[in-house]
Amino acid sequence: MPETQRRPESRYGNRPTMKDVAARAGVGLKTVSRVVNGEPGVTPETERRVQEAIDALGFRRNDSARVLRKGSTASIGLVLEDLADPFYGPLSRAVEEVARAHGALLINGSSAEDPDREQELALALCARRVDGLVVIPAGDDHRYLEPEIKAGVATVFVDRPAGQIDADCVLSDNFGGAHEGVTHLVAHGHRRIGFIGDMPRIHTAAERLRGYRTAMEDAGIPVEDAWMSLGATDPLRVRRAAEEMLSGPAPVTAIFSGNNRVTVTVIRVLAERSRPVALVAFDDLELADLLQPGVTVIAQDAAMLGRTAAERLFGQLDGTLITPERIELPTRLVTRGSGELPPAD
Repeated sequence: MPETQRRPESRYGNRPTMKDVAARAGVGLKTVSRVVNGEPGVTPETERRVQEAIDALGFRRNDSARVLRKGSTASIGLVLEDLADPFYGPLSRAVEEVARAHGALLINGSSAEDPDREQELALALCARRVDGLVVIPAGDDHRYLEPEIKAGVATVFVDRPAGQIDADCVLSDNFGGAHEGVTHLVAHGHRRIGFIGDMPRIHTAAERLRGYRTAMEDAGIPVEDAWMSLGATDPLRVRRAAEEMLSGPAPVTAIFSGNNRVTVTVIRVLAERSRPVALVAFDDLELADLLQPGVTVIAQDAAMLGRTAAERLFGQLDGTLITPERIELPTRLVTRGSGELPPAD
């Protein structure tokens, strides 16, 4: 090929191999392998030369052969609902910290609340031979994971339980938290209390609705259908639900919002109205304490959810935890002012 037609060399080049390291250090391949894998039998001087060659060449161990030999990738997968949701930030970070303490890499992805996408992502992670999965489920049928679990993939569900299989799950007390929040509003004089939540098929939304209804029943307050709205958390739907509850001759005097995304829209709606309306929100949210009034919340510990789930996962991997368990973590009422407002009428 003429000089002018010669293809340019790739700017990435080729990865250095152990053979390259051995040649530069003037040692055999076995010696390099021992140094790379931290095995004994190498003198300090030889180890120094090999390490200098590794540093000079930028060599990184290829773990593919190790995976085939040991059947372990030292990696775990995390299937989230939505990577953009602030609730999942501390949860994901906690899982990563536990994984790092066990020398494992975390790989995560989002299901976007789509059961098919959840299954596709979970099985794709299994195909890449992760040692375990932490799953925030979007669907309600997880039998597709049974072959993977039988093959040794440790699996823990978090925030919501698995569907149609027996598996470890770590949850918040959604029912108890919602019950406490609504009871708090009742104690401050409210009887017309609205509930705006997520899709009813979602475990957390259904449990929080159950907590709301039970608290109202315990207080002897009949619930009107117009006071309850479950559906997508997009702002238009939530805004419409809130405005309908706050309209008419007998509007609600308080709202219990079912999660952080619902709460943001409800706060916007309430800010546009002159009549004060009490608000208690499930999930804490950033700057909630700086609003006027501050937002009273039912706080759940997302980091503890992630940490507990990850510790269960590694307990399965090391053989100390065998029988699946359902762990329910408590929530906490944080009073800041919005939930303590009395009825305006």
